[in-house]
Amino acid sequence: MKCPFCHVVNDRVLDSRTCENGYAIRRRRQCKNCGRRFTTFERSEPVQLKVIKRDGSREPFDRTKLKRSLEIACGKRPVSDAKLEQIVSEIENQIFATFDTEVESRYIGELAMEHLRRLDQVAYVRFASVYRSFQEVNDFIEEIRQILADGSPRTKRTQHHRKN
Repeated sequence: MKCPFCHVVNDRVLDSRTCENGYAIRRRRQCKNCGRRFTTFERSEPVQLKVIKRDGSREPFDRTKLKRSLEIACGKRPVSDAKLEQIVSEIENQIFATFDTEVESRYIGELAMEHLRRLDQVAYVRFASVYRSFQEVNDFIEEIRQILADGSPRTKRTQHHRKN
C-alpha cells in the first residue's frame, strides 16, 4: 500500500477490524519511511446488477434513482428520510439476494409499492399512478377501491386545531 503522505510503498498494519456490518475491513497502517499513520478500507467489489427496463433496454441498478422516486411519491407526507433509506436498503438487499446479474424494473416497482402501501397510502397511490401509467381519474378510483377493499389500516392523519 502506497503511503498517502510520502508515496513510498513500505508500511505495516497496526490494526484490522471489520466494519460496515462485516462487508469491509478497516486497516490502520503506519508508513515505515515517514512514520505517519493512515487508514485503508478493503471491500469486495460489488456485482453490477442490470435493470431490464420496459422497453427491453438495460441500465445499471441505481439506488439513488430508486430513493428519488420514493421521495417524490412521499413529498409533503409525514415520512422521514431515515424511513425511506431503510426501504431502499431493504429493496436493494432483496434484489441482490434474489438476482445475480439482471432484474426487471417491474419487480423493483412492485417491491417499492408493497413498502409504500404499508407506509403511507397517499404516497402509494402517487407512486402507483406513475408506475402503472394512470391515464384517467377512474384509474385512481379503482386503485383507491382496492386499498379500501383490502381493509388496510389507514395512515395517521394529523389534526390541526385552531385556538379560539
